[in-house]
Amino acid sequence: MRNGPVSERAPVGVFVGLATLDVIHRIAKAPAVNQKITSTAQFVAAGGPAANAAVTFAGLGGEAILVTALGDDPVAELIRADLAAYGVAVVDAAAGTTRKVPISAVSVVESTGDRSVVSLDAVNSDASPPGDLGDLVADADVVLVDGHHPQIASAAVRHTAALATTLVVDAGRWKPVMGDIIPYAMDMLCSNDFRIPGADDPESTAAALVRSGVRNVVSTHGGEPVEWWSDGESGSVPVQPVVVVDTLGAGDAFHGAYAYFSTQIDSGVSERIDRAARVAAVRCSVVGPRAWLSELSVELTQRRER
Repeated sequence: MRNGPVSERAPVGVFVGLATLDVIHRIAKAPAVNQKITSTAQFVAAGGPAANAAVTFAGLGGEAILVTALGDDPVAELIRADLAAYGVAVVDAAAGTTRKVPISAVSVVESTGDRSVVSLDAVNSDASPPGDLGDLVADADVVLVDGHHPQIASAAVRHTAALATTLVVDAGRWKPVMGDIIPYAMDMLCSNDFRIPGADDPESTAAALVRSGVRNVVSTHGGEPVEWWSDGESGSVPVQPVVVVDTLGAGDAFHGAYAYFSTQIDSGVSERIDRAARVAAVRCSVVGPRAWLSELSVELTQRRER
């Protein structure tokens, strides 16, 4: 871990997982079967759970490093360029190889902000960990893994455990590698859809994670209160109401902000959730994958001036 208190320097976050190229269309309504429609706006940006979380961490003032697998491909260059523009350094475990870079087809319905995503993700990823992964983790204040690129994820959690660095897990959906990750997790951030094998609902999933030794378990439910379990206690944190216009990456923004505030706040899980939820609310209130970062910057400036 880096020398010096985090309060006196930018925290370092290592984000391990998926990076995609998102091709995003805003539409008035979902198309019918075999129908062609015209979008009202389009965007192209890097996406993926770990990548979006890293962008958020950097947007809050942290030093974000994304460990992923891209390879040598024109699409990969687009992803790298977008992430660099928003302050994220990329460590490519597949450098020098040619592979299929995931491209996500995304549609966002204007009236609700709801998104639909079709992507190759990191299906059948065989990417091996980069040789400097241990050094990267050693310099980090927090490590987040999303379970994509399982060999890299497993290596990252082992390095993290050896150093007692905070390990945050983006548990969007169950992946087989989660069985290797959970024993080392300090904070599990679970979507409403995440289930461990044998669990029927978020509550039984959380109970099983607590029994397995996870220190903090957090369960998000869209615009509903965020539930948490920590040190034998539990509770919920209300979500700031906003006019929702775009939910793409809102969960990832929550995860990146939670990771950031885990390096800043010693007062407990509920305060980290509250601050992270406010960041996610800003994301939902602005159209497009990157414009919301300007709004986040304005809000952070206003907080400092209060």
